[in-house]
Amino acid sequence: MAIASAAPPAPSGNLLARLWRTEETRSVIIQIITLAVLFALVMFIGSNVATNLKAIGKEFSFDFLSSTSAYDITFSPFLEYSSRDTHLRAAFVGILNTLLVAFWGIILASILGFTMGVMRLSSNWLVSRTVYCIIEFTRNVPVLLHILLIHGVIITTLPPTKQAIPLADSFFISNRGFFVPSPIFEDGFWLVAVAFIVAIVFIIFFRRWAKKVQNLTGKIYPVFLISMGALFGLTGLAFLVMGMPLSWDIPELKGFNYQGGMALRPEFLALWIALSYYTASFIAEIVRGGIIAISHGQTEAASALGLRTNRVLQLVVIPQALRVIIPPLTSQYLNITKNSSLAIAIGYMDIVATIGGISLMQTGKEMETMVIVLGCYLVLSLAISAVMNIVNRRVALVTR
Repeated sequence: MAIASAAPPAPSGNLLARLWRTEETRSVIIQIITLAVLFALVMFIGSNVATNLKAIGKEFSFDFLSSTSAYDITFSPFLEYSSRDTHLRAAFVGILNTLLVAFWGIILASILGFTMGVMRLSSNWLVSRTVYCIIEFTRNVPVLLHILLIHGVIITTLPPTKQAIPLADSFFISNRGFFVPSPIFEDGFWLVAVAFIVAIVFIIFFRRWAKKVQNLTGKIYPVFLISMGALFGLTGLAFLVMGMPLSWDIPELKGFNYQGGMALRPEFLALWIALSYYTASFIAEIVRGGIIAISHGQTEAASALGLRTNRVLQLVVIPQALRVIIPPLTSQYLNITKNSSLAIAIGYMDIVATIGGISLMQTGKEMETMVIVLGCYLVLSLAISAVMNIVNRRVALVTR
């Protein structure tokens, strides 16, 4: 006689209760609810803003970007601009000026910061204490005061245009800017650019190959010399073959100002220099902390192998210290980019001064212009963070 199988026990509780008791599904549910609340909050704020704008007779629109800006921008090295152009073009000029300060500021701040960080650990008492005093003074004074100080020094101490200081009869320094020759790219220069790119690609692959060979066989190639030879050799050969397709536009004094060449305005120089050495003071302390974090046994072992002090620093200490240095260094790169918004204090036409300043006052589009400014800084910050995260992963300690 067949025996009937026992029926499975009925599930206790409803489906939602069972899902909530599971840790993974509970985490997903909480995240979904949080996102829903955030989206609802954003929608509520947006609806409230639209209602208030409509009540005062305004409309949320970016149509003003196509209208004439009717204001001048004195410094636009990459994009031709006049007061007859649109607000959109003025915004692009402001973005490019912001990128210019951020890019060169990061480079100069990195060089100064790493140099001062190493000098801060020097065995020479005078060097170490001098750098210490410079760092402490700079870090404890607001960055805006540094910007105003450097701008004032440039304006008041440098000579006027007609008494500009000449350097090699091609560079001229005055209180209205630093006038330098600008390159004129002639026909055939594209081949030189292609040769330069090919040399860069070769250097990247050669460095990887040389490192692989060194790890497998111990043989060391002169990577730096070969890389520089490829870079200057290939590029120089293409430059000569194409008949040197590059000339220079030398600035000349005509009337009350210099014509031709390229002018680095006092506002740009003051902002660049002030932001660079201010941020470099923080980077120096980050570098010092990263170097101190390396065990002293590492340097002793390297010295026991007969390496000189500079080689120990280059081959042993710095590569390991980068793992400690890069994460906080990212924050300083973000700070120098965001602090560039203080340019409006000295009249440097960045994105805040153009679209977030004059365009806002002319059009009355407060919400629209601020959305553009905030969006630009958000994209810049995310891009810098993404690049630094890639660098951080490359220098991170690889574990088995």
